[in-house]
Amino acid sequence: ARSLDKLYNFADCSGLHLIFALNALRRNPNNSWNSSNALSLLKYSASKKYNISWELGNEPNNYRTLIGRSVNGSQLGKDYIQLRSLLQLIRTYSRANLYGPNIGRPRKNVIALLERFMKVAGSTVDAVTWQHYYIDGRVAKVTDFLKTRLLDTLSDQIRKIQKVVNTYTPGKKIWLEGVGATSSGGMNNLSDSYAAGFLWLNTLGLLASRGIDVVVRHSFLDHGHNHLVDQNFNPLPDYWLSLLYKRLIGPKVLAIHVAGLQRKPRPGRVIRDKLRIYAHCTSYHNHNYVRGSITLYIINMHRSRKKIKLAGTLRDKIVHQYLLQPYGKDGLHSKSVQLNGQPLAMVDDGTLPELKPRPLRAGRTLVIPPLTMSFYVVKNVNALACRYR
Repeated sequence: ARSLDKLYNFADCSGLHLIFALNALRRNPNNSWNSSNALSLLKYSASKKYNISWELGNEPNNYRTLIGRSVNGSQLGKDYIQLRSLLQLIRTYSRANLYGPNIGRPRKNVIALLERFMKVAGSTVDAVTWQHYYIDGRVAKVTDFLKTRLLDTLSDQIRKIQKVVNTYTPGKKIWLEGVGATSSGGMNNLSDSYAAGFLWLNTLGLLASRGIDVVVRHSFLDHGHNHLVDQNFNPLPDYWLSLLYKRLIGPKVLAIHVAGLQRKPRPGRVIRDKLRIYAHCTSYHNHNYVRGSITLYIINMHRSRKKIKLAGTLRDKIVHQYLLQPYGKDGLHSKSVQLNGQPLAMVDDGTLPELKPRPLRAGRTLVIPPLTMSFYVVKNVNALACRYR
């Protein structure tokens, strides 16, 4: 109870919504879920009037390894129906959201598990969830984070998950509910370094362009080395990247065409772009920019700088640049970043620094330094798609 109180209070005063994953490893002799412990927790949290959404278990494809017995998709579906029935018995949670099944990487056996789950309980969950880790944490090297082949593994997984979900429950929301640069808790000086940001920012851009609008990051604090803040609560590079993304990027995704980048592939050769550009409407919550502004975010994994000219109605607009680079002598391994040449650090325990843009004059070519991530707000475009929610 004390742990739940702490967790809920942290989420509540951070303005976050808590999704709690109940323990699915308690099993009856017939392998059905033993819900007695979960019911106690539900009753306790209801007595405190906690506003919580729910989930059951984590990576059910690994249960054999954890408890020596596997749970197939059909049984998991029945377990979720059982949980939904429990929630409906408790007035506080009769309309609570339920998410799942939070499967691991969609290999053949995992896809089979998801198919059986969707057949039995697809209509029971409010969003279908899965997890993705790019690299085996035991073998990661800093150069792995710059491999375009690695960045593109997520695209294939999205396609597999969407195919199954749309077969059984067309239009059902899909969330990526566990994502990290590396598995096995990550690697010190790698998955918590500047280099991991290339995977993180590309993940956000790719998922948004595929219509997946919720991404849950592993983790915020303490577990392994995929976290966003260190043991002293100092922000790590992916924290600053996430903060900029939240401040500047709205949920509406824009189509983008980059002349000179869309090359025709030669036979037998796959083009894997090391320059990746995404575009969204600028966040409506950012009062520094009027509605109709757009934000580009650019990942340059080349070891040379790239130049980009904005065309059409974008050409004669003032642009605000937010350029992230590693700070200090550690380069890609750095755990500190600079924004437009200024190191980013907390002002004090409760105050974030001002994220100051660098204004670029209208018509200026965007110069993207090597191995950088950057955001460019094109001001006052008055883009029709971005004027209204």
